[in-house]
Amino acid sequence: MPRKKKKEAQELLLEAISEALLEKKAKDPLILDFKGTGHSVCDAFVVAHGNSRTQSEALADEVVQRVKKQTGLNPWHKEGFENAEWILIDYIDVVVHIFQETQRKFFNLEKLWADARIVKIDEQDLTHK
Repeated sequence: MPRKKKKEAQELLLEAISEALLEKKAKDPLILDFKGTGHSVCDAFVVAHGNSRTQSEALADEVVQRVKKQTGLNPWHKEGFENAEWILIDYIDVVVHIFQETQRKFFNLEKLWADARIVKIDEQDLTHK
């Protein structure tokens, strides 16, 4: 029974993050789902990028605010707000990575974690829930 509660909480967290990213027009937002891999430090990464420092900061701020409002959770850890090239927001089981485009291409987390299931985030997914 506790596993079900965790799953429900995680779904709410991912939904709040996804809504925040779409609200602020994140570029190519996706979820790297590690649950089937059996060897990751968390259940999922959420990855997106902005076109500018300003947009990346706005994306990160919206994620933190919306997650707090909808789930009551604060990030366990966050970093990268100083230069906003790669902002990391850690919710323990879910880690959000918000890049500027050049940094996202350089680090290419999607390829680095190629064994993860990739789920694209789009408006249709959220409106069907």
